[in-house]
Amino acid sequence: MGSTVEGTTTATSSSMTAIGGGIGGTASKVKKAAKRTIDDVAMTPFLRKIMFFSSGGSFLDGYVLALIGVALTQITSHLQLTDQWGALIGASVFAGILVGSIVGGYLTDLIGRKTMFIIDVLAIAALSVFSAFADGPLSLVVARFLIGVFIGADYPIATSLIAEFSPAHHRAISMGLVSAAWYCGATVAAFVGYALVTVDDGWRLMLGSAVVPCVILLFGRRGIPESPMWLQSKGRTEEAEEIVSRIYGDGVELDIVESSKKVTIASLFKGGYGKRIIYLGILTLCQVVPMYAIYTFGPEIMTEFGLGAGREAILGESIVSLFFLVGTFPAMFWLNSLGRRKLLIGSLAFMAVGLLILGLFPSAPVLVVIIAFGLYAFFSGGPGILQWLYPNELFPTTVRASAVGISIAISRVGTIVATYCLPLMLDSLGVGPTMLAAAGLVGLGLLLSVIMAPETKGKSLGEASSL
Repeated sequence: MGSTVEGTTTATSSSMTAIGGGIGGTASKVKKAAKRTIDDVAMTPFLRKIMFFSSGGSFLDGYVLALIGVALTQITSHLQLTDQWGALIGASVFAGILVGSIVGGYLTDLIGRKTMFIIDVLAIAALSVFSAFADGPLSLVVARFLIGVFIGADYPIATSLIAEFSPAHHRAISMGLVSAAWYCGATVAAFVGYALVTVDDGWRLMLGSAVVPCVILLFGRRGIPESPMWLQSKGRTEEAEEIVSRIYGDGVELDIVESSKKVTIASLFKGGYGKRIIYLGILTLCQVVPMYAIYTFGPEIMTEFGLGAGREAILGESIVSLFFLVGTFPAMFWLNSLGRRKLLIGSLAFMAVGLLILGLFPSAPVLVVIIAFGLYAFFSGGPGILQWLYPNELFPTTVRASAVGISIAISRVGTIVATYCLPLMLDSLGVGPTMLAAAGLVGLGLLLSVIMAPETKGKSLGEASSL
């Protein structure tokens, strides 16, 4: 897919290296044949710090999303919410992510990865406190929307930094941390909600508790530098080389040389990239809509399947969340051993089977329900990582963050609609047809992946973006 070349690297003892420059033009530079690049280095403690704390925005997303599902069990009665207000509160964060991912991705490519790396966490902390003191459904909708804006902005910032600092052989694992962090945040939130759901006004403590991970992230993100790839793409070569030398040591070079060029959203749809962005947006939509629906209204869904009510339903959601989390760890390694394409197609097939069982047999014994949820959740690991890995691999540095933002935004349009409609569908159609609709979405993602999914295993960022 696509014809634009960001850059390729060939390291042999007898050949010279030709390196392409980003969208709309190329720049070449002769390098020594045996040079070492970022893709050749080993992971260091500082690189692990970058990966770990860059994943924090994903943890916050999972945490604040899953908590609202538990908190709504108290908020609904406390604020006397109608189904429409409950749906709006659930969907508002996705509307914010849609806006934040587009704007944040554009600004990240335009003015740098580091600029908003701290600001967005400060904003999420302040808005979490505000939501804890909300006195009506409208203020909660506004707070959740704004939290979504800054979470959406953090995705392109953090994932671009991870992709651009990671050696090629470690990129799938590094990006896997983003996905694992999401599920970890959601799992922690489920257990926090379980502990606080019987406390008077416990929902306020739940929503305000997001301040704790925000404070940890603020300390951890201090000292993380700007991406040298981004600096080089803007012609700031000396700054880029200084960071590379400081982070990776002497003798390591950047393998991509790009000319400074103004970033435009339209550039994402040129040179063959339009097909990629549409495919990634639809793939992410098909993957996350059922997952977000399960997390946002988890206790209600668990009750519909006969897994108890109240705290029992929250505990059931926590168990399903653990399946999501556990599935990410083998997927990190399978992405390198099996490859991106093969793992994606196989995982989507297993996910669809799990949802089909839930849809066709909603009154099945509890053990069957848990196994079906487990099948769907465990195999979500690979596609969950690829929603971050693919857009970072398949687009050049000049528009990488924008590509992440646009693909997330496309998916969130569907997520907003689905999250708003889910409680209404459960009420009017029942849980069986609702799960069948979810299985249909995953099936659509599977079909598109068979036709369009590329293989980027073992390729540098330049090679992957030129496929």
